[in-house]
Amino acid sequence: MRLFIALRFDQSILDALTDLQEDMKARGVTGNYTRQENLHLTLAFIGEYGNPDEVLDAMEQAAFHPFSLRLEGVGNYGNLFWAGIAENGELAAFVRRLRRSLSEKGIPFDKKRFSPHITLIRKAAYRNGQSIPVPDVPAGEMEVNRISLMRSERGRNGMVYTEITGIE
Repeated sequence: MRLFIALRFDQSILDALTDLQEDMKARGVTGNYTRQENLHLTLAFIGEYGNPDEVLDAMEQAAFHPFSLRLEGVGNYGNLFWAGIAENGELAAFVRRLRRSLSEKGIPFDKKRFSPHITLIRKAAYRNGQSIPVPDVPAGEMEVNRISLMRSERGRNGMVYTEITGIE
């Protein structure tokens, strides 16, 4: 079972991100756009792992406390276009606790440096390789009250992300 731990967004953030994607499409940016139901912020990517209960135990051990989150900035990693999250000490501290807890329990995860971003377009391209026009940064803020353990599966129409459970 392919697992990851994520923060899911409320409808106002989802709408802001979807509006940004629509603006990009209208400007002629092509690529694989992330469907609204799949927009999320990955906190730890675990990959193939057969025991979600162990992962949930690690999540609970990390002591989650609600915090506010705000969208800020857009950018790209090569041809992956993303929206960013404003610097957030509470988010960073939770991710450190979460990853430490996963390590202590021997649960493998991708140890790349945490760089909070929301993938909007994979394989983004614009008119013969020109720079992608950067639209206005979406506005959005929300209270984070839940962290989700997610399963990723390939479906007929692309990836399907399903919440297994969460902590509040």
